[in-house]
Amino acid sequence: VAAATAAPRGEVLRGGRQGSEFTQECGVSCPAGVRDASVGVGGPARAAGDWVDPQNTTVMLRNLPNNYSRDMLIELLDRAGFRRSYDFVYYPVDFKRWAGLGYAFVNLVSHEEALRLWNNFDGFSDWDLPSNKVVQVCWGTPLQGRADCTERYRNSPVMHESVPEQFKPVVFSDGEPAAFPAPTKKIRNPRWRRI
Repeated sequence: VAAATAAPRGEVLRGGRQGSEFTQECGVSCPAGVRDASVGVGGPARAAGDWVDPQNTTVMLRNLPNNYSRDMLIELLDRAGFRRSYDFVYYPVDFKRWAGLGYAFVNLVSHEEALRLWNNFDGFSDWDLPSNKVVQVCWGTPLQGRADCTERYRNSPVMHESVPEQFKPVVFSDGEPAAFPAPTKKIRNPRWRRI
């Protein structure tokens, strides 16, 4: 349900944490470049005439508790039966507050596994920590697939050696953490370190 103050569909909202951009799609705020693929709650069902690329494997989980961590999310995915079903996880963090931004990107090994995760987690609210947040799932757009996700972050300041490992994106091979692709250029020091 869209808030009364919501921006018109497609309008970019500025503000929030770290000057992030958010795009209004289907009445719900998403980070810029992410498009909601659900119609109603309960899964990735599409309205007549809408189209979902059957190659999509990257989803965004929204409305995660801010006091959750990347490792807690991975543990939750594993307990739900998704171990070996994902190969990339990133839960962005506000480095000034050392708190999660409330959304994460997960790439699944197949479109079918992405749909299974969607059906299991859209509407999820059974957190290990006290929270009233209810997960909403949407497709990651334009980034789709492990290669796109790793390419997006391999040269990002979040991969700088000064950033603690638990705040970085992680890749997996057969359910085990694997080496993240090496940067192709010098990674700049994150701004939070200059304070």
